[in-house]
Amino acid sequence: MAITQLTATEIAGAVASGRLSASTVIADALARIGERNPALNAFTDVTAERAISRAETVDAAIASKKPVGPLAGVPFAVKNLFDIQGLPTRAGSKINRELAPATRDAVLIERLEAAGAILVGALNMGEYAYDFTGENVHDGPSRNPHDLTRMTGGSSGGSGGAVAGDLVPLSLGSDTNGSIRVPASFCGVFGLKPTYGRLPRTGSFPFVFSLDHLGPLARSPRDLALCYDAMQGFDAGDGACVERPAEPVTQQLSKGLSGLRVGVAGGYFRKGLSSEGAEAVARVAKALGPHRELELPEVARARAAAYVISTTEGGSLHLDRLRKRPQDFDPATRDRLIAGAMVPAPLVDKAQKFRRWYRARMLELFQSVDAIIAPATPCVAPKLGEQTLTLDGVAMPLRANVGVYTQPISFIGLPVVAVPVPLSPLPIGVQIIAAPWREDVVLRLAQHLAETGIAAAPRPPSR
Repeated sequence: MAITQLTATEIAGAVASGRLSASTVIADALARIGERNPALNAFTDVTAERAISRAETVDAAIASKKPVGPLAGVPFAVKNLFDIQGLPTRAGSKINRELAPATRDAVLIERLEAAGAILVGALNMGEYAYDFTGENVHDGPSRNPHDLTRMTGGSSGGSGGAVAGDLVPLSLGSDTNGSIRVPASFCGVFGLKPTYGRLPRTGSFPFVFSLDHLGPLARSPRDLALCYDAMQGFDAGDGACVERPAEPVTQQLSKGLSGLRVGVAGGYFRKGLSSEGAEAVARVAKALGPHRELELPEVARARAAAYVISTTEGGSLHLDRLRKRPQDFDPATRDRLIAGAMVPAPLVDKAQKFRRWYRARMLELFQSVDAIIAPATPCVAPKLGEQTLTLDGVAMPLRANVGVYTQPISFIGLPVVAVPVPLSPLPIGVQIIAAPWREDVVLRLAQHLAETGIAAAPRPPSR
C-alpha cells in the first residue's frame, strides 16, 4: 500500500511516533503524483523542493523532541485559488496566471503547516470557481479516479480527484454554491463546508464575497476534524471572518448520535433525484435512527436568489477583465458573468431580502432538529463533456444545475459535511446540515456513519 493511501490521522501518528519519517512520506507522495497525475490531471503545480525542505524540518524537530503538531508529515494540496508563495494565484483562469507570484501563503496554508502538514502543490479547478463540472478549458479537465471518462465535479475538481485518487490524503477547496460538496459526492470522499465566517479566506482569490467558504476534503471525518481544528481562528484580513473562540471538534467525534435529533429533507430534495441518490439518502437516514421528514421553506426561491447573488457579485468582480479580455475566458463562464453584470439592482435587493427571510425560517427548523439530511447531487458523476442533466423528466443545462441541492444551503452559510455512500459502480454523496457554528454536530454524525460503514471513501480501481 502506498503511504498516501493512509489517512491523514494514520500518517501523522506514524510520523510523530517515528515509525515513518516525514521525508519518506513526502517522497512517496511526490512519486505517486508523478505516476498518477498525468491521468487524473488533479495538480497544476507541484511544489516538490518546498515539500522536501519542509519534511526535513519536521524530521529534525522530531529528532530534537520538539513539538510538531497534530498533522505532522501529512501531505496536502490546495485549490489553485489559494495564494502559494512563489506562484501566481491562477484561480483556474488564463488571465490570472500572468499575475506576479504571491509573496505569502494563504492563512489556512500557514495554519496547516504550523500544525505539521506539508504542502505539495496546487490543484486544478473550474475557471474563477464558477463551475460544477471540473472541466477547465485552459488546463484540461480533472478526471474522476473511479472512472477516467467521468467528471470530478467542480469547482474544486482537482481537490476531490487528488484525495480520491490517493495522491494526497487531504486537500483544501472552496465552496460558494457547492464546490466542495459536489466533488466530494462525485469522487466519493468526505468534504466539509464550515459555517460562513468560520475560517478566514485571507490569501484566496474570491468569487462571491458574501457566499464564499473554504474547507477541507479527506477520506475520513476524523481527518476533516483534525484539519478543521488546525485552521480555526479569527483573522482580520477577511472582513467576513467572525471573531469568536475556536471550538475544537476532534475530541467530540466519539459522542456519536447521543442526544441528536435528525430530520430528512423532503419535497424539493426528492424532485429530480436519481435512484442512486435516493438509495444513498435512505441508507444514511436509516443508519442515523429515528428521524422526521421536513419540508424546507421556499427552497426553489432560495436557489434562484442564490443564483442572482452569485452571478451579480461575480460579474461585478470580473467586470474590468470582461471588458478588456473577453476572449481569454471560458465562454461558458464569460457569458454567465456578463449576464450577471446586467441584472437590475432591484432584483438583487429582492434576493438579499429573501435571503434574510429564508435564513430566519431555516433557523426555526433547527429548534426541533439538530441536523438535516439531504442529497448532495442529483446523480452520480456524469461523463466528461455531457451538457444536459435530466431533472424530473426535463433536460436542463448540466453545468448550472448540478448544484440544485447544494445552493440553497450555501446561500445562508450553514455548516455541512458531504459524506460518500459507496454504491456500485460509483459513489454518491449525502449532505448532513446543521445550524450555524455546529460543525461538531455534522462531524459527529459523519463519524458515526463512517464507523458503521454506511459512509466510506471507496478505493478507485488500480491502474
